[in-house]
Amino acid sequence: MVGGQASASPRAAFYDFDGTLASGNVVSRYAWLARQHPNRLQAAWRYSEALLGVPLWLLLDLCSRHLFNVVFFRLYRGLSRDWLKAQSTRLLEQQVRREECRYARERVAMDREAGFRTVLVTGGIDILLAPTAADLGFDDMLGNRLVFRDGIATGEIEPPLLAGEAKACVLRKYAAGHGLDMRVARAYSDSYSDLPMLRAVGTAIATNPDRRLRRFALSRGWPILDLQRSAQAQGGLG
Repeated sequence: MVGGQASASPRAAFYDFDGTLASGNVVSRYAWLARQHPNRLQAAWRYSEALLGVPLWLLLDLCSRHLFNVVFFRLYRGLSRDWLKAQSTRLLEQQVRREECRYARERVAMDREAGFRTVLVTGGIDILLAPTAADLGFDDMLGNRLVFRDGIATGEIEPPLLAGEAKACVLRKYAAGHGLDMRVARAYSDSYSDLPMLRAVGTAIATNPDRRLRRFALSRGWPILDLQRSAQAQGGLG
């Protein structure tokens, strides 16, 4: 658990992070990390590798979010767990807060006050975003976990990798383990790739949605929320 007291209510509100609560993404976050590396040559090499790979990252993400994650997180190979954990608070202060949507924390607070257990569900790295989850007031967080050997990242992710249908499966397992009813749960995401997660709950809220998700949400009558403009969703959802 991160943040304040967990809600005793059997309801949950699941939030995606990138694009939903903040404008950044795993690529911009890694690029920031690369520049912080204490070895200047490694910093330059890692930063250049991230930027030069952008066309590949875009292509992979278009084909499969799961495949994108498998390939992209190989960039973390060779970084130590202790160093990554030490950067997490600086990442929050120097990058994430600048990218945070205007009404992100207000929306999370509204759900908590309404009795929802708030859970950040992100394809980002858990140890890097733990301070961010606590700062935004989440009760808990689910994120991708790097595999470490002797404290050094191998570039692999511990299964299950949070993307697509696997993300929805993790939500269901989490709900079952905490006595939460998915039929009265909410989920927020900006991406069409998170459709399985949105379909897994009783109330799906398209948040800062991409074009495909916006079209789908409109066709299904789902609420649409812009966290740069308001903490309230369209359609009277409070």
